[in-house]
Amino acid sequence: MEKNEEGGKPAERRGRITLVLASATLVSAFGSSFQYGYNVAVINSPSPFMQHFYNATYVERNGRQMEENLLTLLWSLSVSMYPLGGFFGSLMVAPLVNKLGRKGTLLFNNVFSIVPAVMMGISETVESYEIIIVARFIVGICAGLSSNVVPMYLGELSPKNLRGAIGIIPQLFITIGILSAQVLGIRHILGNSTGWTLMLGLTGIPALVELLLLPFFPESPRYTLIQKGDEKTAQKALQRLRGWDDVDAELAEMRLEDQSEKAEGRLSVLSLLSQRSLRWQLVSIIIMNMGQQLSGVNAIYYYADSIYASAGVKHGDIQYVTVGTGAVNVLMTIAAVFIVEATGRRFLLLCGFGICCGACALLTVALNFQETTPWMPYISIACVIIYVMGHAIGPSPIPYVVTTEMFRQSARPAAFMVAGSVHWLSNFTVGLLFPFLERGLGSYSFIIFSFVCLVTLIYIWLVVPETKNKTFLEICQMFAKRNKVEIKLGDGDLPLRERKESLEDAKVTAF
Repeated sequence: MEKNEEGGKPAERRGRITLVLASATLVSAFGSSFQYGYNVAVINSPSPFMQHFYNATYVERNGRQMEENLLTLLWSLSVSMYPLGGFFGSLMVAPLVNKLGRKGTLLFNNVFSIVPAVMMGISETVESYEIIIVARFIVGICAGLSSNVVPMYLGELSPKNLRGAIGIIPQLFITIGILSAQVLGIRHILGNSTGWTLMLGLTGIPALVELLLLPFFPESPRYTLIQKGDEKTAQKALQRLRGWDDVDAELAEMRLEDQSEKAEGRLSVLSLLSQRSLRWQLVSIIIMNMGQQLSGVNAIYYYADSIYASAGVKHGDIQYVTVGTGAVNVLMTIAAVFIVEATGRRFLLLCGFGICCGACALLTVALNFQETTPWMPYISIACVIIYVMGHAIGPSPIPYVVTTEMFRQSARPAAFMVAGSVHWLSNFTVGLLFPFLERGLGSYSFIIFSFVCLVTLIYIWLVVPETKNKTFLEICQMFAKRNKVEIKLGDGDLPLRERKESLEDAKVTAF
């Protein structure tokens, strides 16, 4: 072991991307996060053919055409069951990750993907549209679990200097999933009357890949050591993930975290809400997840086709422009992976929400004048693309990273449960209310989204600190002053980084 010149303490080694860490990241992100994105977009392109199937099935059963209101209701259920399932999936996060572990939960979660994939794939054969609605709810549960558990799992596998970059990989695979669904949804591929059931059923393939490969990778070392008390297994997992045998410094940091929260025990959601030492962390993840979903990202996509049509894009070509927008989303998320450790989380959040705020405000102006000004539709298209770029670098990926970093081991599952519930409820609310907003306010509805972005930006500017390259305990101490508590580790008044070798009991004391 290398020693520092002063004090003889272990020298801190910078983590690196190893084959095991990279493979675990790719397998879990493809097997789980990819499905979230894929199922967001998979029913957009084939919707006319699916609605025709709904009507034809109803006619065969009842001998008459389905009423338009009933068809609208059934289609709305087909769309909205997905975020509703996501909400219920989020409620399952804490009990499952505490009982089964992070990796175990991801493996179990594949049930909620493979079963609905089969159900949607055979829906036309068994002539049942009800099976699609039920399947959308079940696959929503899969998305609700994966959107929370994958960032938690990867955040606990990663060394602190790579935690931000690896933490964005799940969001990258969500955007790749969206893009894949958009490409497969092109009319001459699978977005047609004969291919839509296969398109819906393909969501089971990533789940099968994960089910086969993920068992070969380690469970979260933090879960294994802190929650299971199995230090030997945790040490072996760390050695595989880091690519070297000397992991004593990282194990010592985990033991210190374990000792510091022994008195708290495992936190439920109710106890999390009452913890004074976690008050501002909890408020922060709620604000960021609400801001992420209420900032209008789904509304932008809803409006995009009409914006492209008004700019003169032919109806048959709009699907290709939509794919182009999805590709921009993927490319900007890739950019975020490479810059997050250099720029920090806070900077990307501020830039992202700032860009989205300006784009929504300008889009409102452009939409109001595009009927009278010939070149204004092109400004509208530019606003859509700029908005997508802004959302992809900050508001989309960073809240997951920060949720992992702001909480210690005992509080993290409950924190993800709260963050995930807020995320999916906000998603459901926008999907439910935006058609009414659009009907009542028209293009002025984007002013509301611009205001949401501005409020979120101001909150982040005032409250959220930079968390890059910090241990979980160091981040906890950063919030201690704002929470008006003092975190003591038993070594007098020395800074945390000077007492990482101390494993004495920690106490959280209110001022």
